[in-house]
Amino acid sequence: MKLLHTLFAALALAGSGATLSAVPNAPTGEIEKRFYADGPWAVSHRPSFGCCDSSGYAFDIYGPETPGLGGFKHPIVTWGNGTGTAPYNYDYLLRHLASWGFVVVATRQPNTGTGREIRDAARFMAAENTRPGSPFEGTLAVDRIGAMGHSQGATGVINAMRDSGGAIRTAIAMALPAQVFCSDEINCTDPSRLRAGSVFYLNGSLDVVISPSRQPKGTRGLQSNAAYYRAMPSTLPKFWATLRGANHNDMMGQPDCALVGSTCHNGVYGYLGYPTAWLMDQLQGDAEAHQAFVAGSGEIFFQPKNWANQTSNITP
Repeated sequence: MKLLHTLFAALALAGSGATLSAVPNAPTGEIEKRFYADGPWAVSHRPSFGCCDSSGYAFDIYGPETPGLGGFKHPIVTWGNGTGTAPYNYDYLLRHLASWGFVVVATRQPNTGTGREIRDAARFMAAENTRPGSPFEGTLAVDRIGAMGHSQGATGVINAMRDSGGAIRTAIAMALPAQVFCSDEINCTDPSRLRAGSVFYLNGSLDVVISPSRQPKGTRGLQSNAAYYRAMPSTLPKFWATLRGANHNDMMGQPDCALVGSTCHNGVYGYLGYPTAWLMDQLQGDAEAHQAFVAGSGEIFFQPKNWANQTSNITP
């Protein structure tokens, strides 16, 4: 998989314009192109590396083959699965994040909306930093933890950050479901309750039922990405964008939709560049990545081919 992933990125970025145009949601901005490509780290997948979260599920780890090479301290990203899914459904995306120096820890829990197991995974990974004999001993930046999730897992990462006591510094909520899909108050999320952290809200333009961009007429509560964005305190960094042509499960592409089905339209391509840039900014302090999201002037605001609804309070 790593070889195919690297080959694809090389073809997409070094090939002809025709090659780029043949890829759905191919990057158009220079910052997006940088982070759409694989990062410098060779990646290792460690399935069922440790056990267990509070529901008894094991953790999968996506990270560098040689953690801590050159004294580097790896930020942690804790992952939230969509309903009924597992980390392997997001293998392409999680490997991509790991190639940029993140250690991604993913519970196998298929229902992550409360955020509890997502927090469990973050704590587990932080503990590996001090466990004698762990391949990650002394290699992790335990003060730089992010959370990223899809669908129910998008609900979960916001809840996990809210309840983490500041340990989780940022979240990427992909295809965050409208509150009407919540089973109960515990599994819903309300960004107005956040007191710390930053959030990147990311939905697809074809995902009009589960994660719509705008509030359907006559509805109450938080039933759209626009409503979630507005509800989050203006004192906290936040960003929202809609990927054109993407449906609810495009981030599960490997990289295309062949293994996913009708709820995937383009594949994972559009979920590689700017989400990686967000994590590079928030957890690795990458100054160029930060410039993609600055309100009004960020690169993503000038990429209409792939992006809509760009809304931000990020300052230079």
